[in-house]
Amino acid sequence: MARAQRVRRRGRRLRAVALIGIDGSGKTTQAHQLADALNAAGVPANYLRNAGGRRWFGRLARRLGRADAQRLLGRNGLLLAESVLRWLAIARTLLRAALTRRVAVMDRYAYCQYASIRAHGGRRWETFARLVYRIFPPPGLTLLLTVDPAEAYRRIESRGTDHETMEYLNAADTAYRSLHEYPTFVVVDANGTPEQVAAAIGAEVARWLPESRRRAPKMPDQPPVKVPAAAPART
Repeated sequence: MARAQRVRRRGRRLRAVALIGIDGSGKTTQAHQLADALNAAGVPANYLRNAGGRRWFGRLARRLGRADAQRLLGRNGLLLAESVLRWLAIARTLLRAALTRRVAVMDRYAYCQYASIRAHGGRRWETFARLVYRIFPPPGLTLLLTVDPAEAYRRIESRGTDHETMEYLNAADTAYRSLHEYPTFVVVDANGTPEQVAAAIGAEVARWLPESRRRAPKMPDQPPVKVPAAAPART
């Protein structure tokens, strides 16, 4: 289920794993489970979320009678707010990881911001984002969870906490694949069951573990994040 487009050699200590992908791909559920599995395997890890505030702004927009976050803030306002909030979240995450020396399992990373900018048609904002985000090192391992946009849409509607259009999900899927960093990502097919996706992620992460712990981390039987029964994943 996973495809590594650039082979990484074993032996380097894994300090950070980033899970990225479109809304509905299961990033949050899988990141929580991976952090728990690493801890259970004796590899200290923390789940850390690098959100840009898009979902919060979307809920606020609906309370104020607007269709979505972009209608509330405007495209440029949304991209600016998202870029700033995600930058602050990543800075906090990396500082915490450096202080604790635990593996940082990151739910989203800078690449998510670049993809969001492209999906919104604001390519000139990408130059600004890359300029301010360049101080952040690339994670040791970046897992791109890919899912059919139609399936992602079904999952988002099932959880009932937010909403995305098919147009945006298709644009976001294309945006991730168009990033020049794409060849460095390990691509994981996230269309399967949560258990299948977790197994694929565990196998990739195991390549980075010390010899004594190189067996794929065993994922918890029950996801630590509660989602509606009809939704196989949560982002």
